[in-house]
Amino acid sequence: MNTGQIQIRISLTDQLYDFLLGKSSRLGVPVTQVVKHMIVKEAEQDEYPTFRASPRVEKAYKEAMANRDKAVKINDIDTYFNNLIKSK
Repeated sequence: MNTGQIQIRISLTDQLYDFLLGKSSRLGVPVTQVVKHMIVKEAEQDEYPTFRASPRVEKAYKEAMANRDKAVKINDIDTYFNNLIKSK
């Protein structure tokens, strides 16, 4: 997770600034915290698009699920892949 911070600078009308100032005063937090909270709440309401898998992916998924009883537990993935490379 990227924890870097980006600063933005915005211009507000007096009316909007007074609204934010009043809200921050009631909550006892800085205006910037109110703005951050409003952005987070808006982002939580957004729905992220979902896409249907392609027929090829759906077929591969169905085959994998049908064959899951043939799955093999791999304890050391690095050794497994190294052996695959050496066998070619």
